[in-house]
Amino acid sequence: MDHVLKLAVILGSVRPGRKAEAVGRWVQRHAARRPGVEVELVDIAAYRLPVLDEPLPAAYGRYARPHTKAWADTIAAFDGYVFVTPEYNRSIPGPLKNAIDYLYAEWHNKAAGFVSYGLDAAGTRAVEHLRVVMGELQVADVRAQVALSLGGDFDGDAFAPGPHRDGQLDTMLDQLTAWSGALRSVRR
Repeated sequence: MDHVLKLAVILGSVRPGRKAEAVGRWVQRHAARRPGVEVELVDIAAYRLPVLDEPLPAAYGRYARPHTKAWADTIAAFDGYVFVTPEYNRSIPGPLKNAIDYLYAEWHNKAAGFVSYGLDAAGTRAVEHLRVVMGELQVADVRAQVALSLGGDFDGDAFAPGPHRDGQLDTMLDQLTAWSGALRSVRR
């Protein structure tokens, strides 16, 4: 069905005890309520990508490793992405950057939104870095984002977003679906 938008919610952490999965499922539930949208959780941990081990740069599009080919097929299938990322040391987790760097053209002319979480800055510095990376990959990042506080949106290990977070997420998803749909014509 060509009119259905396919969105990936990419879990950007592989750490044991991570919060990305609970946050990602919350995003997935919201996005799945939208008519004409299919949404899938994409867990980078499931791909077991080693530190970049392709013999050629991703821009050549000639992948040698089976794990890279599987990752490329997954990412290429989507119209847009929601990156769910914690902030580690004022940036994104290494495994997320590694997963992004494995590919090149598969990312082009698509849209991305961001849901971050962290301590004092709620992951906003990680998103700043992701925006720069997305620009290099020709991904249109949307302005609205959701920045979750480990102190306010989590009750210990349990994810408990405040009620205002639903509205923030819906705003970001509105922008993401609009841009993801518009960029289809560019890819054609």
